[in-house]
Amino acid sequence: MELPFSIDQFFKVFENYNSSIWPLQPLFYLLALFAILLSLNKLHKSDKIVSLILSFLWIWMGIVYHLIYFTAINKAAYFFGIAFIIQGCMFLYFSFISNRISFRFNENIHGIAGSLLIAFALLIYPFIGYYQGHIYPASPTFGLPCPTTIFTFGLLLWTDKKIPTHLLIIPVLWSIIGSSAAFSLGVKEDMGLLISSILFIILIILKNKKYSKVKKTNTGS
Repeated sequence: MELPFSIDQFFKVFENYNSSIWPLQPLFYLLALFAILLSLNKLHKSDKIVSLILSFLWIWMGIVYHLIYFTAINKAAYFFGIAFIIQGCMFLYFSFISNRISFRFNENIHGIAGSLLIAFALLIYPFIGYYQGHIYPASPTFGLPCPTTIFTFGLLLWTDKKIPTHLLIIPVLWSIIGSSAAFSLGVKEDMGLLISSILFIILIILKNKKYSKVKKTNTGS
């Protein structure tokens, strides 16, 4: 499928976005580190704070990146923006209203895989981009959809409750859409988005099955 914009236009959007919001990029990294620390050291209300951070990032990407910047070259970004805002609201709902999200790092395959995805999103993703010639400000920084989706996958693998399926649909769909940039636009770092989504889907299915069995055992059914 032919894209409605050129490679130069695509990276120009990143340049305009990054130049306009500076110095918020370091703040996004600090929020990510704060979410990691809260998940490693369970504190009062830490689950809700981590969910609030994820909610903020997704709503930010929906409004600021998609609706304000990306719509300039791709009208489908109106749909993407709405979807990202909905995702942000779902983090709030499943944490503050239904109380179905709990973040806690465990030394198992899910915890280790989640750690690798988080490290990829925050450190390896920009490193690969730099060596591909994607130099700031014309580069996808953390707080933009692809690295932030990978980070979200990582944190969700750290949860210690069964994850609601509705919470996974938009990030997984975006991983399919967003990873197309790796092939169509030469954004090699976005190959990590596709790989991380496949790993995430496999592990989250296993994780949810495990918690379903535990629940059945506890209820005696």
